[in-house]
Amino acid sequence: MAGKKKSRPVLSGLVVLGLVATSGYLTVELRKQEDKGVPEITNVSVLDGSDRSGGAPKTRDKGKESWSRLENPARSVLRGSDGQVKAVFTDGARTATLTGPARTFAEPSSTSSKVSSTDWVRLMPEPWKKGADKQKWFKDWYAQYAANKEDDLLAIAFQYVAGAKQKKDEQGTVYAGDANFGPLNTSGGEGGDLRLEQSDFYDYLGVPYPFRDGVIGQPETARARSIDCSGYMRMMFGYRARYPLMSSDESGDGLPRTANGMARSKQGADILPLTGISPEDRPTGIDQLQPGDLVFFKLDTRTEQRLDHVGMVLGYDTEGHLLFVSSREEVNGPTIGDVGGVSRLDGNGYYAKTLRSAKRL
Repeated sequence: MAGKKKSRPVLSGLVVLGLVATSGYLTVELRKQEDKGVPEITNVSVLDGSDRSGGAPKTRDKGKESWSRLENPARSVLRGSDGQVKAVFTDGARTATLTGPARTFAEPSSTSSKVSSTDWVRLMPEPWKKGADKQKWFKDWYAQYAANKEDDLLAIAFQYVAGAKQKKDEQGTVYAGDANFGPLNTSGGEGGDLRLEQSDFYDYLGVPYPFRDGVIGQPETARARSIDCSGYMRMMFGYRARYPLMSSDESGDGLPRTANGMARSKQGADILPLTGISPEDRPTGIDQLQPGDLVFFKLDTRTEQRLDHVGMVLGYDTEGHLLFVSSREEVNGPTIGDVGGVSRLDGNGYYAKTLRSAKRL
């Protein structure tokens, strides 16, 4: 869940320029320092595209790749010479799903559920539209990432679960590692909330963040190493993958601050359109969801008409249930765990019943 986060307007243009320059430098240096591979995730060798008999990987004739168009949602599908799906690109969305080496995502400290997947989710420089496969920007991007094994959005998501190792840039700023949801609620607030909301990605980082609308996000010491549900999405998609970020739900352009703002935003493609917040408005057709999609929930009657929780689809677990990952106060941070409700989108569990919409950024 996420509420509005306090930010301060800029008092000096020089301050903004200095912070923007510093932010750009830190981002470049962060890229240099990021570990290659995904140490928190198990690679499944028998499914990594190698010949099962132990031979060398098969070489596909790129000349025989084929494109097709599908609807609901409108999307382009790239298939290899063997007819297998290599990539899916959705109209209006920058996230692309590529087929790559299989990985197993597990969080044994919170759940026995595991997700094995060959899906790799990456962010394209522009939203997809029909015919983009013929454009230079896409050809360049796909040539770089078709077989790239650098951390994708799914790998990044698991760099904040319980026990995840810390990663630092050259300035010593921790940009990944075991994250909290937020500070303990010492006031014993209404509804018995265990932890406070409103911890954004820059609270986790502990450094000011200059938004493009001129607002400086000011971290709070008490929220260090903390990200609430929407702050977690903004960390993954925004700070790490460089999707544009708004400073609030009202100011700037890009991904809004709160779950409600994200759900109602025009960003991306609505995969499960929001029709209302009541139990009768629970969407059907969750088979349209794919890894990397944002899913939105109505959990708390105190938030009235607002949606109040957001997560990211991870994939199907080894028992065939569709799971998502989100930051939760019960488990205190990002998790696919079962405390406070099994993280399944199918069936009639807590989160399945409270699902209201989904978006592909």
